[in-house]
Amino acid sequence: MRKPLPAKPASSPYITPEGQKRLSDELSYLWKVKRPQVTQAVAEAAAMGDRSENAEYIYGKKQLRQIDSRIRFLSKRLGELKVVDRTPEDNSKVYFGAWVELEDEEGTSYRYRIVGPDESDADKGFISIDSPMAKALMRRSEGDEIVVKRPNGTATFFVTSIKF
Repeated sequence: MRKPLPAKPASSPYITPEGQKRLSDELSYLWKVKRPQVTQAVAEAAAMGDRSENAEYIYGKKQLRQIDSRIRFLSKRLGELKVVDRTPEDNSKVYFGAWVELEDEEGTSYRYRIVGPDESDADKGFISIDSPMAKALMRRSEGDEIVVKRPNGTATFFVTSIKF
């Protein structure tokens, strides 16, 4: 008998207006463009005859399942999200949507934006509000010291700038 998979921790329902637009655009593209293209390709492959050995048909059906799964996820997730489209009254502290500049003990600078889990992107410096770094930064002010627990130990940073 298989053990049930552990439940995923619930992610924060917050998203920036840009992130919400990106997810909405992806849903629209999948539903109106990509799915009809793949459906047409599957129909053409099916018309060729024996489906059991038709790689194009098998691959197309697999693609359709993946697209439909993503469409279901996006539709459900977009309904759960809360768009945070205004800045907080107190701009001197770190809150959702803030760009935060940090410096570590060696003097290396880092720049992060605190965003929803659906928008996190390390290459852009977007960190999820659910991440240990973002949790340590919340409600901090310029000049504050933060300690972040990382897999390879703890790290200390200093908040040098906060912008919205």
